[in-house]
Amino acid sequence: MRFNVSGKALQTQLQAVSKVINSKNALSILDNFLLRVEGDTLYITGGDQENVMTAEVVINDADGEGEIAILAKRLLEVVKEVSNQPLVFDINLDTKEVKLSFTNGQFNFMGIDGSEYPRKKNHEDDAVEFALPANAIVDGLEGTLFAVSNDTIRPIMTGVFVDIEPERLTFVSSDTHKLVKFQINNVAPGLEGNFILPGKAANVLKGLVDKEGDPVKITKDSKSATFNFGTYSLTTRLIKGTYPNYKRVFPKDNPFRLVVGREPLLNAVRRVALFASKASNLIRFSIEATEIQMGGQDLDYSTSAEERVDCDYKGNPMTIGFNSTYMVEVLSNIKGDDVEIQLADPARPGLFSPLEQQEGVEVVMLQMPMQVIE
Repeated sequence: MRFNVSGKALQTQLQAVSKVINSKNALSILDNFLLRVEGDTLYITGGDQENVMTAEVVINDADGEGEIAILAKRLLEVVKEVSNQPLVFDINLDTKEVKLSFTNGQFNFMGIDGSEYPRKKNHEDDAVEFALPANAIVDGLEGTLFAVSNDTIRPIMTGVFVDIEPERLTFVSSDTHKLVKFQINNVAPGLEGNFILPGKAANVLKGLVDKEGDPVKITKDSKSATFNFGTYSLTTRLIKGTYPNYKRVFPKDNPFRLVVGREPLLNAVRRVALFASKASNLIRFSIEATEIQMGGQDLDYSTSAEERVDCDYKGNPMTIGFNSTYMVEVLSNIKGDDVEIQLADPARPGLFSPLEQQEGVEVVMLQMPMQVIE
């Protein structure tokens, strides 16, 4: 089996597929790429035990068809060094010897029988097929991934919940300290359903889906989902379980309204956090009609900080505590110059949203408060 391929194109697709390959695998065969030649196309497959990804590369002067597995780390390293030139692969499918020729030399190494590579399972008979706009998927994942939990004790919280309704598409994530809802109202999927997309697969999609590209074609059954976009196909095992009813979590009667510049508030929180307790990251917010007085202290090191930020507040004067780390994450992921914070009392969560929402989008972020000891 022999073929020519652009070094740059091959490197791009190898790097994309490598995103789903773990650094350590229980099955050693998963340390490899599976290369398969059919006609004038090279299919590159990689995966772990939860995800399988395939990328396509156009090849020239193909002679023969077949497949071989090659150690991913080695192939990435050698292609990187010669990616600026055409490459010629000459593969002996009987001996598994691989010869990679370039302008001034060649590499020789061994591959593995491609038949040993695990095959992707077919979807169940009840699988549904639909398409979603590429920009909606990217925006939704970018707006929620930061709040996904890393705590594997509750697996359902380690992914992004995708709630599909006939007239809207909603992405939800939570680590139990903060909850994010990214609702897209100008998309009409025309069907109902939901699934929990694992964080790893969500990150791959966020990084590879072209926002300006064609709609992403999705095939989903009760166990897995396949996303087809551009020259890529990603199949992931969905997270089992029932996601908490996020609609009930958001309070509907937070009567007090605080409007403040997002950037000034974010920068002030970062500065005060330098002197807050490293154990709790607690910052105290004393809110008046036109001013927020922030304070943080670390009794163990006898350090403290205070800072004032101008605001427009309509409500009863209040002192409420928030975790500075979570506050920075929330404010960093809100778009716009000003943020609106809806409050009720110091024991109830605050609702954060951009003062001016993007067209067709509704973003709301909930953050749990912390107890402030006067």
